[in-house]
Amino acid sequence: MKQTRRLRQGAGALLLALAAALAPAAQGQAQTVTAVMQSGLRVLDPVMTTAFMTRDHGYMIYDTLLGTDEHFKVQPQMASWTESEDRKTYVFTLRDGLKWHDGAPVTSEDCIASIKRWADADATGQVLMTLIDRIEAVDAKQFRVVLKQPTSLLLEGLAKLSSRPLFMMPKRIADTPSAQPITEFIGSGPFKFVASEFKPGLKVVYEKNKDYVPRAEPPSWTAGGKVVKVERVEWVAMPDQMTAVSALQNGEVDFMQQVPFDLLPMVEGQDNLQVRVLDKLGAWTYFRMNHLYPPFDNKLLRQAAIAAVSQEDVLKALVGNPKYYRTCAAVMGCGNPMGDNYGEDWVVPARIERAQALLKEAGYDGTPVVILQPSDIAMVSPQPVVVGAALRKAGFKVVMKAMDWQSVVSQQGNQKSPADGGWNIFSTYSILATSGDPFGNTTLAANGRKAWAGWPDVPEIEALRLKYAKAADTAERKQIAAQIQKLAIDEGVVAPLGQFQIPAAYSKKLSGVLDAPVTLFWNIGK
Repeated sequence: MKQTRRLRQGAGALLLALAAALAPAAQGQAQTVTAVMQSGLRVLDPVMTTAFMTRDHGYMIYDTLLGTDEHFKVQPQMASWTESEDRKTYVFTLRDGLKWHDGAPVTSEDCIASIKRWADADATGQVLMTLIDRIEAVDAKQFRVVLKQPTSLLLEGLAKLSSRPLFMMPKRIADTPSAQPITEFIGSGPFKFVASEFKPGLKVVYEKNKDYVPRAEPPSWTAGGKVVKVERVEWVAMPDQMTAVSALQNGEVDFMQQVPFDLLPMVEGQDNLQVRVLDKLGAWTYFRMNHLYPPFDNKLLRQAAIAAVSQEDVLKALVGNPKYYRTCAAVMGCGNPMGDNYGEDWVVPARIERAQALLKEAGYDGTPVVILQPSDIAMVSPQPVVVGAALRKAGFKVVMKAMDWQSVVSQQGNQKSPADGGWNIFSTYSILATSGDPFGNTTLAANGRKAWAGWPDVPEIEALRLKYAKAADTAERKQIAAQIQKLAIDEGVVAPLGQFQIPAAYSKKLSGVLDAPVTLFWNIGK
């Protein structure tokens, strides 16, 4: 075993040596943080996808109007705000010193265009825009939002943490239709994207934005001062997880965003490494069915698929160590204020007999279920395998479609039929910090083809989401959330697979690594 490990470590060292040889001249390594992220980055437009890799890329080069701190409180970031007594008019004022990476000043027109593009694609933004009467520039540094009625959704939406945060872009870029990817990646954030060194799926390089003026407050999640303490951050992709762990052990990389659970013993207790769960709230994993095509255009067959799968089986395959996981039927999260456990008697355990009865009642005709199966990312590779096996056991015909994770991300938006290259099921996970309400939780939009991948069409959920947005009373919101939970499970909008925490590991040469639900590289020193 030791000899095998040395061989693997040698392979990792060789891989990194080759990468270094192909890279540009040395960039002052003491001021470069090299990170192995969960997968390679290919999709650069943060409006086009909810994928975490693209979100993390967004936080590197873009900034947000507002931030969310560790107490879930909305804070000023690029802008501060005032509100009228009737809470229907908000005036946002950009702070001094904001520049795009090309040197141009950030203006209110840029922000308005960015809001509109984001809102056209985002589940929160789509509802928010129905509550807005108008958005208008006051001058170059101020803009006004006039609501039709008071709603907390305005500030919550502008400060959205994950699953498509609202990043600011120059107007000329933000004017790109939301369904069309942008081709220029200019932000105003703490890092600059180095386009000349980008190797899709393999390597991304960011340089410190020396013109960035951070806020004075201490950093707290996506709020506070974004102080960059290194010259460069390089993300390198290593599909072989053993190679990545070996490179971390050898000091060839500084940071590993997600350590596969079966490899944790290799990094725990190492003198030169720190192992930490940076997102203390953790994540929930689930599978999503395509409502547009057979067999899952039939509600009974969606219920059958949910009933067939054991959460415990999924979590054992994914995590293994019960220290890091728990079963949970709540779409909005066990432990979250809006979490509700409706359906746990058939969502958590496998109910094969129930699933088989539903297949018979629905008249299932053997239509194949095409399941997207990523091969290169530890946190989403096991789920489709377990789901596929459970569906076969229940009586579904299953076809596994293997590909890398970024290909899955690209495929998610494909609305073609499975026979024409589309899909029926994919699995992923979301952070609990943003899943505790019907808007931060991307899976709960149910407005058909404008919803997130899977495209459920459940008007009752959309009506309840709007009612939730208008409600000011917490008790009323909790009651509405319980109704949404019931509909989400009964209609097969999403199939919860349980909750878990993900450990990261990094060199003890790094300081200032922040606890947060998203991976942040400001405040890190080396």
